[in-house]
Amino acid sequence: MEWWDRVGRVGAYGAAVALTPYALIKVSWVIGALLGLLPVGDGFGAVEWVVLNTATIGMAGAGIAVALALVRPWGLRIPGAPLVFFAWVSTGFLVPVLPYALLTSLLGPAGGDPGGSGGDGPSMPGWEAALIQAGFVGMGLGLAVALPAHLRRRRPEAFAGRLGDRAGGPARTSSWVACAGAAIGLVWLYWAAGGTAGISHPAARDLGGRLLAGLSGGWALLASAGIWALAHGRPARLPRWAPLAIGWLGSGCLFAWSGWKLPFTLYLAFAQPGGTALPENLAAAAVLHVGAIVTGAVMLRSLLGPPHTPPQPPPAPAMAPAPPPDPPSDRAPGGRLQARRPQQRGQIRTFKGP
Repeated sequence: MEWWDRVGRVGAYGAAVALTPYALIKVSWVIGALLGLLPVGDGFGAVEWVVLNTATIGMAGAGIAVALALVRPWGLRIPGAPLVFFAWVSTGFLVPVLPYALLTSLLGPAGGDPGGSGGDGPSMPGWEAALIQAGFVGMGLGLAVALPAHLRRRRPEAFAGRLGDRAGGPARTSSWVACAGAAIGLVWLYWAAGGTAGISHPAARDLGGRLLAGLSGGWALLASAGIWALAHGRPARLPRWAPLAIGWLGSGCLFAWSGWKLPFTLYLAFAQPGGTALPENLAAAAVLHVGAIVTGAVMLRSLLGPPHTPPQPPPAPAMAPAPPPDPPSDRAPGGRLQARRPQQRGQIRTFKGP
């Protein structure tokens, strides 16, 4: 077993173990709410609280199953497309916000909720909050190393060599999708830096939202750089796995987070609930999210490359034709020549040999 395979296995098992306490905490919340033993979160009714946390339990269970599928032998029997898609979305959700978790732990609460933890109420003990945060961080780190190892196990040729050995995809498609990702990332970085174009409610900004916008913009630029490098094969001496990993994480961030935020943005645009507003102009935010979803999906297609077909065995060598049978001998036993049967009926004449 190679070192990268061992590291991937440790990461997959670690991700499953890290997320298990989160799932158990959510189960206790649901049971406590149903029995009336625990209060529900602020702004939620009992039914809404139970439904929301039941959904997060299902998401946690799916994440644990995906982590185990990346390392267990039965995972290789699962069709590659759905497994890779769910793992890609999971890493896109969790890995890019790890710097956010680090920064907020250093700066204190930043006013944002990157994880959508289910509306945690103010009465949540500190140890529960620590376990939930550790679960997200552990899951993200574990998937960050387990997914590339699993992909290398499935398609080792995609990770071999250096960029100069070959280009990784159609240059035209990869170039425009890299430009689109870079444009989206620059807009998010502009908002994170305090830009006001496209901002409808500047007072609704907080440090957490600006940190998330800056991280999203940075990952979009990294993904674009990885796609561009793979398409053009430069720098030639860079190992191929490095831009592949960056492209996977960045494209997953584009797709997953914009896919999560787009429905909420559309809900605010059409329902217009009172007391809830986003800093960004809703139309501009919706257009950016749609563009990020499409860009992330096209990046994934470019990273996967053409469909993988296993090598076919060489054809079997053609059978040599059988030699013709030997002609019948005219010599009879005892050295006498035997005449051939004449055309007319009669007895066979024999001749004595010399």
